[in-house]
Order: sequence, then structure tokens, then C-alpha cells
Amino acid sequence: MEMAFDAQSELSDEALLVLYGNGDGAAARALVTRLGPIAYRVALRMLNDRAEAEDLAQEAMLRLWRIAPDWRSGEAKPSTWIYRVTTNLATDRLRRRRGVGLDEAPEVADGAASALETMIETDRAAALELALAQLPARQRQAVVLRHLEGLSNPEIAAAMEIGVEAVESLTARGKRALATLLAERREDLGYGHD
Repeated sequence: MEMAFDAQSELSDEALLVLYGNGDGAAARALVTRLGPIAYRVALRMLNDRAEAEDLAQEAMLRLWRIAPDWRSGEAKPSTWIYRVTTNLATDRLRRRRGVGLDEAPEVADGAASALETMIETDRAAALELALAQLPARQRQAVVLRHLEGLSNPEIAAAMEIGVEAVESLTARGKRALATLLAERREDLGYGHD
């Protein structure tokens, strides 16, 4: 028996996953609506390729569906699980891709108007993506999850399966490395001499 969609929106991710594990298709649709965009955003930020991010997000959701019948309540939140699986899948793809030079990497299409602010924001985002791509994988994961996805350090620790202190260290080193990588471009990116 399937529940009405608005009734499911009040349920936790874990409750929806258990319902899906018991055959409730509407619960699966609700979870895709909640967790699919998270997986896609993380994948896009780590891979900088929309098509590859879509594939990776689908793979992460498929893996969630496969483990749904065996989900053990109380061990982890589905959102934490999806962050961990997505970052692990992205890291694997980045390792396979290592031989690709920056000139060969696909650019993210920009459909925005060509106003000056939009151009500056686009340049800033591109510079950040290039700088992120130069960080070691674990630092990139920590920075993306903390500063782009807004997760707390304990949530990141659970997603990356490390301690909170390690998250703090990775995030701090990642931020310092990004600052160094972007320092020369401050003026070009419209930051001036702050």
C-alpha cells in the first residue's frame, strides 16, 4: 500500500528508505527528489562535467536502492550514506581520469546572460573549480562537503568515515591550498586589494 506523496514528505529519509525496501515505489520517488540533487551537486563539483555527474548520481541512487532491503536503522542517515558513496565514486572516476590534461577537460556550459557580474561570477566559479581539481582528493572532498554543500564537521566525518579532527585538518589544509592557488588571480577575479 502506497502513501500519499505529501504524507511521505513528512517522513524522514530513513523511514522512506525502509518503506522503499518493503516495496513502496512512492517512497523511492520521494527519496530521489530529496537525495538525487545532493548526489548530482557533489558529483558536479568534484568532476566538473554535467553528463558524468548525472551518471554518477544515478549510480549512487542505484546503490542506495540495492541496499534498501538490508538497511539497518540507526547506523547512518541515508543523506550521509549518499554523500559518502557519491564522493567515493567521484574519487574513483578522478583517479581513472588522471591522464587528462586541463586543455582536454570539458568546460561546463554557461547559459547565463553576458552581464559583467555574471561574467565575473562565472570566472570565479571556473577558477574555483580548477583550483579544487588541483587539491588532493580527500582535501577536495572535505572542502566541497563543508563549504559548498554546507555540511557540519561531524556530518562530513561520518560521510568520509574519518574523525572530526581529520575533517578539520583536511578542510584547513584545503582552504590554505585554495588560497595559494587563487592568490595570483585575486585582482583578475574582481577582488581588488581587500
